[in-house]
This record gives sequence, structure tokens and C-alpha cells, in this order.
Amino acid sequence: MLIKRRFFWSGLILLTVILSSCGSYNKIVKSTDYEYKYKKAIEYYEDGEYVRSGTLLKELVSIYRGTNRADKVYYYYAKSMIGQKDYLMAGHFFKTLIKEYPMSDFAEESYFMDGYCSYLMSPKARLDQNVTSEAIDALQLYVNLYPFNDRVDEANRLIDELNDKLVYKAYLSAKLYYDFDNYKASVIALTNCLNKFPDSKYREELKFMLLESKYMLAIGSIYDKKQERLSNALDEYFAFVDEFPESKHIKEAEKFRKETSQLLNYKEETNIN
Repeated sequence: MLIKRRFFWSGLILLTVILSSCGSYNKIVKSTDYEYKYKKAIEYYEDGEYVRSGTLLKELVSIYRGTNRADKVYYYYAKSMIGQKDYLMAGHFFKTLIKEYPMSDFAEESYFMDGYCSYLMSPKARLDQNVTSEAIDALQLYVNLYPFNDRVDEANRLIDELNDKLVYKAYLSAKLYYDFDNYKASVIALTNCLNKFPDSKYREELKFMLLESKYMLAIGSIYDKKQERLSNALDEYFAFVDEFPESKHIKEAEKFRKETSQLLNYKEETNIN
């Protein structure tokens, strides 16, 4: 019975504190004392109460626009949005701060945070990667502008991670044509992927898929295009074995070479006769 009473009074006290806190916050929201509202917004942010700080700062953005405090309001509002995981809005205000107050003390960090917000919004590799490219551009700009800043290593790490995602996206896109036996499109997509990302960790697999695609395209071609495509497939074989002599695909590649050579010799003999 004593324990239940203690639990009841503890709960009642907690509820009173919560209601009192809500009442105080509502008074701040309704207040026209903007200096006080600004002070409380920063306090809420520092206490990790990002919804409350964001709500107050959203109003103060228009109140302080054009003043010497505007950049700080933009900065803390953007940071509050990050706390709420609203990275789109956060990125927008970091960009606004940079554009309107390029000499601000918050400009340097805002350049990084602009890219970081886009990084956080970067989708899975199978989806459209426009945001990923925007993140790379923004982070690279930060590195270029502040090459000796402590966050450059972090920015470069994020750029590498994002580039890996673009490589994987290109790999998946090229492989899709290959998987559906669309060899003409596969040759184009695989070639583009290799040209755009020559140092890709998928290079060996991409090169082998390109060899097989050229071979399959050649043997399925009409008479007028067959010889040229067989020659292209043979050239691709030599390029592949020269670069990857110990590849796990060597036996299969050798089979393509043998069959391609036989078809080429047969066509040459037919043309002579």
C-alpha cells in the first residue's frame, strides 16, 4: 500500500512538471519578446529539444532576416532540422546562410553541413542518384575551399563512400542489360561504365561481361555485321587476358576465343571460295 502511494505521488509530481513545462513553452511561443524567444530557442537546442527550438527559430527566421543575427538564427534552425531528421530543410538553410552571409563565422561549417545533409539523403544504389552527385559536389567544394580544415578527412571519406555508390549504381545498370541478354545495349552500358569508372573494384567482372556480350552479339548477328563483331569480340578477349591473366573466368574466356577464331576462319574461307 505504501509503495502504491509513493508511485502515485511520484507520477503526480512528474505530470505536474510536464504540464508546467508545456505551459511555459506555450507562453514562449505566444510571446512577442523576440530576444527572450531567441534565448530560449538556443537553450532548447542545446538541451536536445529540437522540435521546440525549431518551432521558435522558424518564426525568428523572418523576424531577424537582414539583421546581424540572421546567420546565427539560420544556423541553429538548420541544426534543429537535422535534429528532427529533416535534412532537406536543413540543407536549404545552410545553403541560404552561405549565399546571404558568405563572411559569416558559420559559413565554413555550413559548406560542410550542406554536403552532409545531401549525404544523409543519398538513397540506396538502385535508386536515382542525383542527390548523391549533389552531395559529392558540395563536399568537394568544401574540401577545395578549406583544404586544411580538420573536417577535410571526413569529407574525403564521405566522398569516397558516395563515389562507391555511384560505381555500384553504374555496375547494376550495366549488368541489368547483360542479365536480360540484351547484348547490344549491354556492350554500350558496360563500355560506358568502364570508361567512367576505370578503377572500379568491379572492373574484372565488367570486362568479362563485356567480352561475353560482344561474343554473344557477334554470333547472333546478321551476315553483314558478323565479321566485324567477331573481330571486336576477339580483340576484347586479348584485352581481358592481358589485364587479368589469373582471372577465374579464363577458361570460359578461352572458350569464347576458340569459337570466335573458328567462326572467323570459316568466314574467311567462305569469302575466298
